[in-house]
Amino acid sequence: MRTRSGQPVVLKGQVVAVTGAAKGIGREIARALASAGARVAIGDLDADEVRATATALNGEVAGLPTGAVEAFDLDVTDTASFEAFLAGIESHWGPIDVLVNNAGVMWVGGFDAEPENATRRQLEVNLHGVIRGVKLAAPAMRTRGRGHIVTIASAASKLSPAGESTYAATKHGVYGYLKGVRAELAGAGVQMSIIMPGVVDTELAAGTATGAAKLLRPTDVAAAVVSVIERPRFEVTLPAYVGPLARWAEVLPQRARDFLYRAMLPDQVAAVAGTSTRETYESHLLSDESPTRGES
Repeated sequence: MRTRSGQPVVLKGQVVAVTGAAKGIGREIARALASAGARVAIGDLDADEVRATATALNGEVAGLPTGAVEAFDLDVTDTASFEAFLAGIESHWGPIDVLVNNAGVMWVGGFDAEPENATRRQLEVNLHGVIRGVKLAAPAMRTRGRGHIVTIASAASKLSPAGESTYAATKHGVYGYLKGVRAELAGAGVQMSIIMPGVVDTELAAGTATGAAKLLRPTDVAAAVVSVIERPRFEVTLPAYVGPLARWAEVLPQRARDFLYRAMLPDQVAAVAGTSTRETYESHLLSDESPTRGES
């Protein structure tokens, strides 16, 4: 999505859809994109909250035209809902220039203590939700010869902290899927990007540890989204050193690699043991109407 002159993409006037945007990272992504001049459609399972978020952002971001941020219902685990989300945006504003797959959920704890519903929900939202979004949005972008799909994944796409086994599996899967689709779309004018942050200060990550890395803010991820749309590239890690570290670690002998990861990565089983910090979030995760918002 670069211009023919090779200059950065200008976001002003572009139509951008963001999933899981009622709060947390998704909300900050919407704010950053609207501030850059994009027309931003935000979707979330929580219909009331996503509408309140759109109203708030339209009032909070200085200089926005009326209705620069619009809210839509969205359940990323339901194909008909995702289709209606994309169709509603196109009916309102025209073709979607950028899709930001942000919706995600996470259960934390020992692998053998994870409820079946938590396993299923993570697979449905984190992995199949991304696959569904790409399958529904990318073909139209390919036909037009332009478009960009940005997916908020996690450093767990490359690393696997204790206590996040299923979550890491979904993020590894997202990375592999997007890498394959990117190969299929080579030369089609459709950009694919995956942003892989460490722990972000959101409800999803409540009570977890950061390991050797600093705690990120939702605004850090939002800034990375704006940057990768303006100057497309496939992989972005936050902090930036995580990508090179993961690649370098893979050449080490297993014993040295294990030592490095123990020193750098958090033990989330230990972090959440004996605490009730995550009870409210995970009770929603296990319900039939689980929120599908936020990422880390």
